Amino acid sequence: MLRPRILRKNASIRSLVKETSLSVDDFIVPLFVTEGENVKEEISSMPNYFRFSLDNLEKEVKELWDLGLKCVLLFVKVPDNLKDNQGKEAINPNGLMQRAIKTVKKTTPEMVVMTDVALDPYSSFGHDGIVENGEIINDRTVDILAKMSLSHAQAGADFVAPSDMMDGRIKAIREILEKNNYTDVGIMSYSAKYASAFYGPFRDALDSAPGFGDKKTYQMDYANRTEAIKETLLDVEEGADIVMVKPGLPYLDIVREVKNAVNLPVSVYQVSGEYAMVKAAAEKGWLDHDAVMVEQLYAFKRAGADLIASYFAKDAAILFKK
Repeated sequence: MLRPRILRKNASIRSLVKETSLSVDDFIVPLFVTEGENVKEEISSMPNYFRFSLDNLEKEVKELWDLGLKCVLLFVKVPDNLKDNQGKEAINPNGLMQRAIKTVKKTTPEMVVMTDVALDPYSSFGHDGIVENGEIINDRTVDILAKMSLSHAQAGADFVAPSDMMDGRIKAIREILEKNNYTDVGIMSYSAKYASAFYGPFRDALDSAPGFGDKKTYQMDYANRTEAIKETLLDVEEGADIVMVKPGLPYLDIVREVKNAVNLPVSVYQVSGEYAMVKAAAEKGWLDHDAVMVEQLYAFKRAGADLIASYFAKDAAILFKK
């Protein structure tokens, strides 16, 4: 008779045969940055998550570093008066993103800084690209995304993270970085980003909801699996250094498919809606917050993710220190 329970007999044995590990080294911490001084605004649909002004961003990244977290992914909330349909503010060398990059690097020089590259925070239409006659124009958008990436590199970013899903943008970004001698700046591509209903709280955080229509002409159909591999392999061919699947938990099958298809690190983004659901259910007393959080994080690693962008990163790091 075979007795698999022998390997589950006690905690020591279970730890010896555990197949998947999870640590602070696995996390990318998304951070929301806003203008002002001494600002720490809780996002109503993301309990215990905040927008930070630059002075409080300094404090936050120091705290994250002390917890052993080594990578942040920056997003900015752009004032309405600076939004247009061309993304001019996105390439402002003194823009909020550029100042945020410099703030993090000055505060914690060894912190890996990744930056969001997309036009929706800067767009008067709330879309990830330039709009003409109600359509999102691909190639003109790619041109501005490449310039935006160069601007982030010039400010000190370690990785740019294009989240727009425009065709050909990885090649254009790699070419402009090479041309300007930023050969050590990496690209983490949102390779398989789905048109998901789980992004709602994030759009609250940055006031970046689309002003018309939806994002289904550029983000992927959640009914599709093979398309994700095609998109990812194109990004690898064009020069991506890390590839990403977004959202997370509803797309574990895609994480595994991508991991099997590429020889690059694979990241996954546990998005705002996933975070908000756990927080809301825990507040109701319907589930154990920390237990569910850790179980979900392990699920990403088990599925094949090397890196996890998660709003739970700080919570998890604090829990691991106990």
